[in-house]
Amino acid sequence: MRKLEVAFRPFDKVTRVPEGTTLFNAAHWIGLPIESTCGGRGTCGKCKVQVLAGEAEIAPADRRWFSEAELAEGWRLACEATIYADAECFVPALMRVPKAATMGLSRFVLLEPNVHKIHLVLPEPTLEDVRSDIERLREALDAEGYGLLTDLRALRHLPIALRSARWDVTAVLCGEHLVAVEAGDTTAVAYGVAVDVGTTTVVATLMDLTTGAAAAVASNLNGQAPFGADVISRIARTRMEETAAAELQRTVVETIDGLLAEVYAAAGVSSANVYEMVVAGNMTMLHLLLGVDAHAISVAPFIPAFREPLDLPAAALGVDIHPEGRIQILPSLGAYVGADIVAGIQATGLTREPELRLFVDVGTNGEIVLGNADRVLASAAPAGPTFEGGHVKHGMRAADGAIEGVVLDGAEVRLQVIGDVAPIGICGSGLIDAAAQLRLAELLDATGRLARREDVPDHPLAEHLIEQEGVRAFALTETIALTQRDIRELQSAKGAIATGIASLMELMGVTGDDLEQVLLAGSFGTYIDPQSARLLGLVPPVPVEKIVAAGNAAGEGAKMALLSFREREMAFGLSRRVEYVELSGRPGFNEAFLTAVGFPALEDVT
Repeated sequence: MRKLEVAFRPFDKVTRVPEGTTLFNAAHWIGLPIESTCGGRGTCGKCKVQVLAGEAEIAPADRRWFSEAELAEGWRLACEATIYADAECFVPALMRVPKAATMGLSRFVLLEPNVHKIHLVLPEPTLEDVRSDIERLREALDAEGYGLLTDLRALRHLPIALRSARWDVTAVLCGEHLVAVEAGDTTAVAYGVAVDVGTTTVVATLMDLTTGAAAAVASNLNGQAPFGADVISRIARTRMEETAAAELQRTVVETIDGLLAEVYAAAGVSSANVYEMVVAGNMTMLHLLLGVDAHAISVAPFIPAFREPLDLPAAALGVDIHPEGRIQILPSLGAYVGADIVAGIQATGLTREPELRLFVDVGTNGEIVLGNADRVLASAAPAGPTFEGGHVKHGMRAADGAIEGVVLDGAEVRLQVIGDVAPIGICGSGLIDAAAQLRLAELLDATGRLARREDVPDHPLAEHLIEQEGVRAFALTETIALTQRDIRELQSAKGAIATGIASLMELMGVTGDDLEQVLLAGSFGTYIDPQSARLLGLVPPVPVEKIVAAGNAAGEGAKMALLSFREREMAFGLSRRVEYVELSGRPGFNEAFLTAVGFPALEDVT
């Protein structure tokens, strides 16, 4: 898509954006705030700019706020001014200093949520003023710069709410949707919740929309786990059992409601004061959450039922927020690059800065994003459940008793165990550490073959080289070992991700030397030792200091979208900025994968 250059005066800031972008979003792309209270809907009239060069068509909302003379001088509402050529515009000084919060990877986020609470003292009806309740409310909100949409559920409560409060009320809007009419001035109390629906884990964060602070956070295993460890297994279950789809939806909603109960109790907050939920997740999880058939995602050409953002009433899912609240599903980029990655891109600011960065969400489905402000590529690699402990003899998820770190020091095997308890298994980060340490100890060759005791009788760790059920293994404890089959599973998983990374770098025409940073995201990526990932070839051989844990980037991005309608609009526009690459159809992918399952030569990564 063609990029356009937009200059903002008097700030002398210049950015390049895809054609079809509004001036409002173009300004936010480079961190330049433009006044707004309506969420960029053209109703408040505050985002006034003057187009000095280039063209912006006159929108119907412009005629409400500008005279013909002002329109002729180029004045437009920035949120309505879509550009299709290079442009230059003048931005008036802010009338107020907006609140802000630091989110994601040190991202500066303007605190402008999609939830609005407006205190109104309405005139009581008289024989001379017989406007309907809706007219009275709409006109008062219009005077404050807000639009109003209402449905039957909200309408049923309106007459009683207005009269019992003696017309002194706070209108609660989510966007333009009327959520509630509360007695008196309740503007100081407003909450929303950001939810990251992962294949393995679901995380919910309760956010105070008036301060931008996290009030409470909770996580738990996705209740769908018994239906399969990965997305393909769960999709297959819906095809085999008629009731499975409904069960999958019910269990994930129950998981979310359980987390909501936790955060409400921790923060002392009522669900009646939680007006919006923003949801991120991979494409399959979003389909299963909404009860939408996901079979087409699992077979070529891998077509989801939807990719665009969805704005739904809370009642559609029955989750425990305000019954008239709204649920915002963030957009996805492709069948296997979902809303969780869109949220991650927002949290890292990867598409906004000139430095070339690589973002990898390491998990069952390894999502990969490569790029900068000029160009961004995204894809996914089917790593399988190995990193979550699946298909590993003593594998387990990262819970108490899991070995999460391994150091081989001379004849000593030192283990780091979650919870500081006796080890009962090994999780993904421990698996990577163990393999990397075996490489450094020269007990594991570049092909992935584990040494036998008789081959290295003088090695200080020779006694740990054993056989289990006729398979070579390395004993970590008396009961827990890393087997040759485990190593092959690890090679397959890391090879898929490494091949995906190499493919995107080839398409971009860059090498590891061009990378400014490698971001490892997700709950698993956070705990990977950067040096171990580099030793095994999971990531390119960049200096270790360039490999950074990005944490739960999906959850951070969902929180940003909850706190700032500008960030949400930016997320909505990513489908036009990011090029989705389907790796399975690329020539030579299988051959590249066979090469990537091996480990790099030690001299290249040490």
